[in-house]
Amino acid sequence: MQGTLNEIDIRSILQLIELGQRTGELLVEAYGSHSNNTSGDVTTQGFSFGIPERESKKRKPGPFWFVFFFNGQIAYAANSDASLSRLRDYLRRYKVDRALDELVGVSIASTNAPEYGYLWALLEKHIITPAQGRSILQSMVHETLFDLLSLHNGYFVFEISPALAPQLTSLEIAPLATKIMKQVQEWKEFHPHIQSPHQCPIVTDALQLRETLPENAFKTLSRWADGKTSLRQMARYLNRDLLTVAKAIYPYVQQGWIQLLMASVPEIVNQRQSWELSSPTPARRVICIDDDVAIGKTVEYILQAKGYEVTTIQNPLKALSQVFQIKPDLIVCDLVMPKLDGYELCGMLRQSTIFRLTPIIMLTGRDGFIDRVRARMVGATDYLTKPFGASELLMLLEKYIGPGDVRQANSDSSVTETLSRSREAMDITESASA
Repeated sequence: MQGTLNEIDIRSILQLIELGQRTGELLVEAYGSHSNNTSGDVTTQGFSFGIPERESKKRKPGPFWFVFFFNGQIAYAANSDASLSRLRDYLRRYKVDRALDELVGVSIASTNAPEYGYLWALLEKHIITPAQGRSILQSMVHETLFDLLSLHNGYFVFEISPALAPQLTSLEIAPLATKIMKQVQEWKEFHPHIQSPHQCPIVTDALQLRETLPENAFKTLSRWADGKTSLRQMARYLNRDLLTVAKAIYPYVQQGWIQLLMASVPEIVNQRQSWELSSPTPARRVICIDDDVAIGKTVEYILQAKGYEVTTIQNPLKALSQVFQIKPDLIVCDLVMPKLDGYELCGMLRQSTIFRLTPIIMLTGRDGFIDRVRARMVGATDYLTKPFGASELLMLLEKYIGPGDVRQANSDSSVTETLSRSREAMDITESASA
């Protein structure tokens, strides 16, 4: 099942999956992100699926979301942020967010859901309890569905696939969608004073606020209304939904005692594009050939964040022609695919003088000696066994074609440090009690 949101809306898609008791993955991608969003909705611009393929390659990469289902219920949902910042925010509720630093580089439990894999690693090490894990997952699903049910323009693909494992919880779609749709409608009433979950409150009239609020509430609000912490982050820290947080500050935003700034994080994609255009050397091109859409999109986002130029291809037959057009510096290819498997594809590419020396990384769920030998025999440069971590993937790319855009990597580090500083300025205990 696939199509555009002009043909069918998100809620109807969810209902069809629930009625069919489907198990699989839903991928929703917006039509090229609009950075100057001026409404409560997630808006998009600048792309039509009716335009020629050569033009579609020039479009801005839009944000995307994953939703994983088990027998018509939601098991997990995530956005296109391949970092662990969201999970870290939720762990802050239980004062165990720094435990993530000890898990850096671990083999993730699910290639297309790295955040989920790290959550399970925390559970297995007894850093969080199953109840805490379920609470975090429920909040993640709620947050993702809020964005999806606010989206009106985009493309979706639903694929039948094995259930995300191991599984901690599952949520019924109908009551959840009804609740969140009501919140989406209420959210729109805050416009134009509150426009986006990514806006960051900052106190502009401390005197008026102090006279109006109890002292503890004033101190709490002053602490996290620092112009760096977004409304969505506040909701995560306080274990509240976004609407509750927005309602709490709305009267003071109307009065002008609190102003809302747009966070710089959503602009990372747009900044990356301008850096690529100004770079004196072209970005290293990578093609990922994998029939699993979710895996392809996750690999794409991880590598783009490090400055690589990535193209994902689901159809191995079409991949042959596209590989010759793009002429990548490196190819990541899945082993098991319909119609044409990775062995055959690798062997065909090695017959061409153009790709005789191009690094080809075989991506496989198998871990047998015979598979590795066969991959070498058909000309594969190296292999990567699922499940694998983002660090393992990046290590292989750096080994064979070097690092991505260094300036992009520095920018990602700067953003991470900024968010870290804003989190350290927060006191959860006082916030929660207020």
